[in-house]
Amino acid sequence: MAEWLALALICLSSAMLAAWMLSGPRLSKVVGHGHLAHAKAPNHVFLFDGHDLVGTSHSGADRSIHVWNDLRDRLAADFPGFPADPEQVEKNGEIIVGPIDGRTGRDVFCEWLDGIVRVELRNGMSLGLASSCDGCTDPLRSAMDKAPYPVWFLDNDGALRWCNAAYVKLTRKVRDGVPDLCKPLFPNPVETIGPGKKNRVSISMEPSGAKLWFDVLLVQHDAGCLCYAMDINAVVDAEIAQRNFVQTLPKTFAQLSTGLAIFDRNRQLALFNPALVDLTSLPVDFLSSRPSVSSFFDRLRNLNMMPEPKNYGGWRQQMNDLVQAATDGNYRETWSLPSGSVYSVSGRPHPDGAVAFLFEDITAEVTLTRRFRSELELGQAALDQIDRAIAVFSADGTLALSNAAYHQLWNCDPDRSFAQVTVLDAIRVWQDTCAATPIWGDIRDFVENRENRADWEGRVHMRDGRMLNCAVSPIQNGATLVSFTIIKRVSKQAVAQART
Repeated sequence: MAEWLALALICLSSAMLAAWMLSGPRLSKVVGHGHLAHAKAPNHVFLFDGHDLVGTSHSGADRSIHVWNDLRDRLAADFPGFPADPEQVEKNGEIIVGPIDGRTGRDVFCEWLDGIVRVELRNGMSLGLASSCDGCTDPLRSAMDKAPYPVWFLDNDGALRWCNAAYVKLTRKVRDGVPDLCKPLFPNPVETIGPGKKNRVSISMEPSGAKLWFDVLLVQHDAGCLCYAMDINAVVDAEIAQRNFVQTLPKTFAQLSTGLAIFDRNRQLALFNPALVDLTSLPVDFLSSRPSVSSFFDRLRNLNMMPEPKNYGGWRQQMNDLVQAATDGNYRETWSLPSGSVYSVSGRPHPDGAVAFLFEDITAEVTLTRRFRSELELGQAALDQIDRAIAVFSADGTLALSNAAYHQLWNCDPDRSFAQVTVLDAIRVWQDTCAATPIWGDIRDFVENRENRADWEGRVHMRDGRMLNCAVSPIQNGATLVSFTIIKRVSKQAVAQART
């Protein structure tokens, strides 16, 4: 009878112990693979004797869990830090495992009780810390979870142990709505960057393959490393747009015959076009090395592609003045090179402190101008050898040409006047030294007329007694030639007296 009483007491004690171990707030049952329901329900408790499951607070609810590894596999997605075996719990006495997703506010509490391992899935606890009251939260962990940028923690083996809400949101976006948190989202920063240093990395969207760019910062910790990622897609897009724009500029300027050299605010060559190479004979590798302004013009001087300075001691100051003038938009010079070529060089300011130099070969233009000027001088010399006084009026009535005989006859030199001499101005000079005649009005009308123009002649008397034959002829482009020939001559003494 005593033996039966002792056995009953033992059974009653075991039942009370099991009830106590399984008692307490419990979580809802495990659903799906690796994901736990979030409803506010009693905590879920498992009892293990070694690796074998010996009890659960929800009998019959988890029939697939029989040994420790079954529960570990079930919790691996949400709680990757769950102990690999019960011996770890025995060694530490108790272990609190935080979830990988910091938003949930769940944890797993493991404790060693007289050879039995008790595992409780708890709700309403702070991440990684037991709480003495429901709803208590860790403000630091909450602040980290609400950070606008992805933050995650890697252990020393490179495995993800914790991440914030932004990381989960990004994972869901990248992986087409499936937030597989066990699969690394970013390349292992430990292998690519050092502690405290930023590294630009990209991740590919599924299934499109589009890239998202981030600056990843690593902060070392005894148990692993804390990683931060900052979204820099806007920065990368701006850099790509700028790069495309810069690449477009040379293509646009490649068709120009004018050489272009743009120096940035640091006075280093930032952009040049092929015409600059052709005009200056500067090597492409030299220009591609981004030389400074002084090096650029020094190289031009060495290649005899700019005028030799008279005083080399003031060369540097001259270059500084040149850059300053270009910055103000006032630099423009014509370079006559030893080779005979003539370049027009101008400097213009650009935004953000940059300055551009334009090199234009005007040899043909200058040569044509010189030839035209030479032909004009030759024609003028030929006119000056003619005894007749000649004046040519353009279609608008201004005096275009006159010879030395004209200047001597009428005692005037229109070339010395800065103002244009019209036919009316010339007629006033003629009237002052001649007797009244209607010929002057006829000449004025002829010059201004555009139709029915034919050669005609007339005679006028000068006040000194000389007689002139005046011939009027139309020439090309609506111009008029008027010539004066002396018919009756008088002595030089009479002419002098008439003038006085």
